[in-house]
Amino acid sequence: MNTHEPSSRLWTKPFISLTICSFLLFLNLQMLLSSFPAYVKDKFLVGDLTVSLVTSVFAISAIATRFLTAALIRRMQRKVILFIGIAVAGIITAIYGWADSIGSLLAMRVAYGIGFGMSSTIIPTLVSPIIPSKRMGEGIGYFGLSTSLAMSVGPMIGLNMMNHYGFGTLAVTGAATVLLIFPIIWLSRSVPPEPVIGRSTSAVAANPSSSSGLLFPALLNVFLSVTYSGLLSFIALFGESVNLGQVGLFFLFNVITIIIIRPISGKIFDKKGHAAVLIPAAICVLASMVLLSYTASMPMLIVSALLYGLGFGSIQPTIQAWMLRSTPQAQHGTANSMFYNSTDFGVAIGALILGAISSLTGYAVMYRYSAGFMLLFLIVYVFYWIAKGRKTRNGLKPQSAAK
Repeated sequence: MNTHEPSSRLWTKPFISLTICSFLLFLNLQMLLSSFPAYVKDKFLVGDLTVSLVTSVFAISAIATRFLTAALIRRMQRKVILFIGIAVAGIITAIYGWADSIGSLLAMRVAYGIGFGMSSTIIPTLVSPIIPSKRMGEGIGYFGLSTSLAMSVGPMIGLNMMNHYGFGTLAVTGAATVLLIFPIIWLSRSVPPEPVIGRSTSAVAANPSSSSGLLFPALLNVFLSVTYSGLLSFIALFGESVNLGQVGLFFLFNVITIIIIRPISGKIFDKKGHAAVLIPAAICVLASMVLLSYTASMPMLIVSALLYGLGFGSIQPTIQAWMLRSTPQAQHGTANSMFYNSTDFGVAIGALILGAISSLTGYAVMYRYSAGFMLLFLIVYVFYWIAKGRKTRNGLKPQSAAK
């Protein structure tokens, strides 16, 4: 009997502590990520494509680091990797204001990506084994709420803080936020003992085909993340172009529907599978992007934000839970790594593609192109869903993970 097998309880002390740590890590990221475009443009006098590199080089660095972290987990204690990652992220955040050229700032973004990549791989890897398997959708929904909350309130906090107190104060506050993880981990003792790597774990590691079921949901997450990249990188500049002074309120109203829908979508996934969540949620995101592209008033911005929260808050936890169910527990680290890598990859390529589009067409048309990525999401997923249904009707039992 496995003494570490989780009980039916979800709200344990380690689960709560790690969820708070995840919120603080992503809050640090999002507070500054939304503020960088305006800061970089003002300080270094560069164009949209160069501004997009600030997001892209970080994301690429984080992606590469996660692959390295997956290998390090087998050789180093997870707690050590986590603490190194947090320390690097905190230190780099604190010294962002010292960058005196776009080159030095990009170098700092690469270093920050290393710290963030290590931390964001370890925390979900620690939390997934303590979630009861039959409540995986619900558990990931609540855990992922920490990420979604940070992605929603972080940009609003960051934009307002930079406008009122300057980028230097924002950087110091961001550093303090991520460094709070140290006392929380220490006092809660929420890092479980290192797992014993036995024959089953080795067999899984030796069989790369066992993770093939992760590729399709990861692709869907890339499409979604491209739309989020457009919001992070350009919504402040879009607000200036249409004379909306409080455009940061998009993230406030976005978080309202995220808080409501996250637990609901997780329970729907547990009972009915991912199709019942992903199709209506993707339509919500698509409608949000189209509406945003025509926004010229605060009511239109609010409706767009509410729709985006419904869609984004449903899709992300569903995809992550789907990926975790597609792999045995010994590969949950791989599943989590691929989920967050697909998010960062979507943000990176989204910043580059949408940055180029905005330079040629303007921000409004750019958001219509962003909506096109969600249309592609829907088309690809519906074809997958139909193909899976045909296999079922032909008597081929689909994998339980693709429920």
